[in-house]
Amino acid sequence: MTNSVENLKNAFAGESQANRRYLAFAKKAEDEGFIQIAKLFRAAAEAETIHALNHLRILGEIKTTSENLAAAVSGETFEFKKMYPEYLNIAKKEKNTQATWSFDVANKVEQVHAGLFSKVLEALKTNKELPKVDYFICGVCGNTVEGSAPEKCPICGAPRAKFFKVA
Repeated sequence: MTNSVENLKNAFAGESQANRRYLAFAKKAEDEGFIQIAKLFRAAAEAETIHALNHLRILGEIKTTSENLAAAVSGETFEFKKMYPEYLNIAKKEKNTQATWSFDVANKVEQVHAGLFSKVLEALKTNKELPKVDYFICGVCGNTVEGSAPEKCPICGAPRAKFFKVA
């Protein structure tokens, strides 16, 4: 791997993290009443997304939808079968209950994501028409459900009011 390729991968990771960090900072600024500062954080987050997408495009990692779905299934499966179980074990040994909770819910949701991506990939491969469904996300744990929000999140127990619909 060339230095430029390695640098593009590192830059993609950094820009992606900056996007999420700035969105979290924007929410906090908004909660504290700093609307203009929140707006600046959201603007910077959008710019970081553009940088990240440019790096990903140049790396050639945006392929056909079928290939992208297969990559998503692979990534999500790695996370719930290997990465998060390892992280969970460490957090439990360290008695870090907050990290344990965060890794546990993420692990369960990654399994949901792998299933959703697999289902859509299979439909795409067999030329099945995809039904039009809405997706709802739990604002507490990230659980992703099709159709409508449940009364209570099956992963974290949050009430229906914590779910939001993906546009």
